[in-house]
Amino acid sequence: MNRPPSAFARRRGIIFILSAPSGAGKTTLYNRLKRIHSDIELSVSCTTRARRSGELDGKDYRFLTERRFRALRSRGAFAEWAQVHGYFYGTPRGPLDRNIRAGRDMLLDIDVQGARQIKRAYPQAVSIFLLPPSLGELKRRLAARGTEREDVIRRRLANARGEIKRIMNYDYYVVNQDVKEAVRILSSIVEAERAKTARVREWRLAPLRRRRRKG
Repeated sequence: MNRPPSAFARRRGIIFILSAPSGAGKTTLYNRLKRIHSDIELSVSCTTRARRSGELDGKDYRFLTERRFRALRSRGAFAEWAQVHGYFYGTPRGPLDRNIRAGRDMLLDIDVQGARQIKRAYPQAVSIFLLPPSLGELKRRLAARGTEREDVIRRRLANARGEIKRIMNYDYYVVNQDVKEAVRILSSIVEAERAKTARVREWRLAPLRRRRRKG
């Protein structure tokens, strides 16, 4: 992990955006990346969709009613928001800004609409698009879940084609063919962005320490 000690340099936290078609493996890669860079925090999005089996409120998502979501949106409480598959999703602005000011890096799992909004609001955010090896493999992964109807899979594949067309708006892309290799590339991106001198807001040289003579 390439992170200067606090006595040497200080910087604002980095926003890492990770977008991908449904079924491309974002959750798996984030969990593996977290083992390497345990200090990266995952931003918990708000959503109006129903909670799925095994999901925890406040950990996977913050589940809101549509009325509550609209009220927060009208007050500017979201750094980005979008309507996807008939439901609203949004990234809370407050926790994001607090963590960035404190120098903590944040990972946002958001779609191409949200990524565009975040890049406008936070120009130094780093956007990464995760690609499946092929649309055929993506279809196989979606079907293997066993939780979605055929018409839903077809809709997700159509959405994936549209999302992939916007890949040139991203700073990086990673093909998730081999999980281990994809995680290695993601980790390299994190380390390279942390090492940019342009991100440092204050340099502090550590004091020299005199070695004690023995005897």
